[in-house]
Amino acid sequence: MSAAAGAVIDARNGQAARREHILDAAEACFVRNGFHRTTMQDLAREASMSPGNIYRYFDSKEAVVLGLAERDRERGAALVEAMERSGDKRAALMGVLARFFLDITREAAILRLDVWAESTRNPAIGTMVERGDEEGRTWLIEMFDAIKTSPDCDPTALYEAVAPLMQGIIVSRALNAAYDAGPAVAQLEAAIDAGLAGALPLSRLDPETGR
Repeated sequence: MSAAAGAVIDARNGQAARREHILDAAEACFVRNGFHRTTMQDLAREASMSPGNIYRYFDSKEAVVLGLAERDRERGAALVEAMERSGDKRAALMGVLARFFLDITREAAILRLDVWAESTRNPAIGTMVERGDEEGRTWLIEMFDAIKTSPDCDPTALYEAVAPLMQGIIVSRALNAAYDAGPAVAQLEAAIDAGLAGALPLSRLDPETGR
């Protein structure tokens, strides 16, 4: 590798590190103050950088939010890929569920809620959230189909049944500092097991027929 090429790589690595530093600062600001109360000057102070330096990497607060959403999506994809390397699809599924819902920090849950709220107002952020949600939905449905234990299992219906449980865990974690996600995650896993066996969770059953 030439010295010039090495310098270019070092410069790119440095830029990537500074972007990560800014995103970390933004995450702290957004969790503490919310998107709308946080200014680019706040981000600059949190990152110990001048506002001009912040604008070299992100031209607006919306761009920062999009950067956070994209980073979250990439991290989720990397986690899924790492879990799948075990070759045990069920273990991979349960591992992903544990990391996303049992181990989620309150700060991460608060940020997720803020992103969801912002996605209802901002089309660009809404598109990013929809993309991530669709990727997660597709992966889960395909995983359910791969590990179902009964031909009566409807992977798409199972996803629709458990999606509110997953969202509820994140909301509860964000709103309650003392929230213990363990029982809810256990309920989620039980609902998935029931669905894989061809029996949708009770919330999806007809109260009159029991089916």
